[in-house]
Amino acid sequence: MADETIEKGSSSEEDKNKAVDPTFFSCLLQPSTADSDPQYIGIRRLLLYRKAESGVHCRKDWRCNGKGYVAYCNYIRRPRNWESLHAPSHSSTPGQRGNLLVDASVGDGSNLQLHSPFCLRWTAGIPAGDLRSGYQASSHRTSFSSNASDNDPPLRKVEPAYSFVGMHCIFDQCKASVTVLKFGNKSSDLLAYGAADGTLTVCTVSQPPSIIKELRGHSKDVTGWTKCDFDFSSNNQYIASSSMDKSIRVWEISKGLCIRVIYGISSQLSIRFHPVNNNFFSAGNANREITVFNFSTGRVINKTVFDDEITALDHDHTGQLIFCGDAQGCIYTVNMNSHTGSLSRSHRNRSSNNRKSPVTTVQYRSFSLLARGPVLLTCTQDGNLSFFGVALEIQGYLTPRCSLKLTPRVHSIRASFCPLLSLEKGEYIVAGSEDSNVYFYDLTRPRHTCVNKLQGHGSPVIGVAWNHGENLLASSDSDGTVIVWKRAKTS
Repeated sequence: MADETIEKGSSSEEDKNKAVDPTFFSCLLQPSTADSDPQYIGIRRLLLYRKAESGVHCRKDWRCNGKGYVAYCNYIRRPRNWESLHAPSHSSTPGQRGNLLVDASVGDGSNLQLHSPFCLRWTAGIPAGDLRSGYQASSHRTSFSSNASDNDPPLRKVEPAYSFVGMHCIFDQCKASVTVLKFGNKSSDLLAYGAADGTLTVCTVSQPPSIIKELRGHSKDVTGWTKCDFDFSSNNQYIASSSMDKSIRVWEISKGLCIRVIYGISSQLSIRFHPVNNNFFSAGNANREITVFNFSTGRVINKTVFDDEITALDHDHTGQLIFCGDAQGCIYTVNMNSHTGSLSRSHRNRSSNNRKSPVTTVQYRSFSLLARGPVLLTCTQDGNLSFFGVALEIQGYLTPRCSLKLTPRVHSIRASFCPLLSLEKGEYIVAGSEDSNVYFYDLTRPRHTCVNKLQGHGSPVIGVAWNHGENLLASSDSDGTVIVWKRAKTS
């Protein structure tokens, strides 16, 4: 009798617990429309209840095994094939609470193994689909900063996407510092570089590499205050160059002739052809102006004034925005009418550093994995690399995404985006350095951002540029040597 009483008491207690189960009531209170099928509503509520009940049991199982709530959240937010990402030497340990575990085979912690979905966006080399899953689970507006030095050793395991088989060719006929170099628009073999003695050299890197033309006419450095600058027209038939001699020259490459000279009242520091209307090109000068010129006539179409010397600029892919940097480290967004050439300032991004430094690089890219949209890369002479998301719908408003502090430079060293090889990799950039090396950085890594370096120059590396095929990287140094590196083929 006592046993029956105890049994009845336990059963009534279970019924009471079930009756007050909030999960059950939440399933019953799922909304339904007036024209819904009653059978469908019943089956839906039953499935929802079973799903919630399985979740309760799963959480109980985690608590019984000594794991916490954070570990459980990490577990349920993992990618579908999360188990395949783990190294064989480590078991699946969700209780690590979202931290990175270092592979025991590396003493300095430079070769990081991934053990948390929260760190997916910080690591390269993830198989297809995993980075996208981890990214959606994380915060959409990612922003962080990191410090690095040019002397930091790269990871022992070099990022395979940016490994190189060696030097493709070398141009060393120039006796002055080569401060800027570029490949032609959508060209894999047309290369040009400008030197401190005022010369422009156009060459081909296809076999056999050779110099096509030497363009002489500027009396001073083909440069801006922080870097050389010139630009190819869209059909690669012309080059527009700016100089410290206060002039802009337009060259016809095939003939090696200067077909137009435009004289200004101050040093011309940066120049770009319009990406859509190639009859326009824009130049930034030491008189704090950006001026739009008509390519056919050489006449001034429009100009706008800024707070300091315009040392670098670039267009977006639509040609409706100009991004420029000045000698104080500020970045501006300017609206441009592709038909009339009219300019109007829209936004300004001030440098957060107390010490103002001139901008050496402004480079736009139409898509980035980190920002999920257009991005802008900037570099200043004191070694600050900044990465901005670009809101085209808000007239090019810039949102800081991440930053990287490198060793301050004496020379005006430039940086460049690396090719976006796939949607599973990080966000890589390449930059020269004072120690004669070319460095590759992954902006998505909070530590050990340097993933590779190229050694071969004998003096500070100033300029870097990729070709259109993204298999060749050109770099130049202060002794006048240009090295073209060949990237290893990847599957």
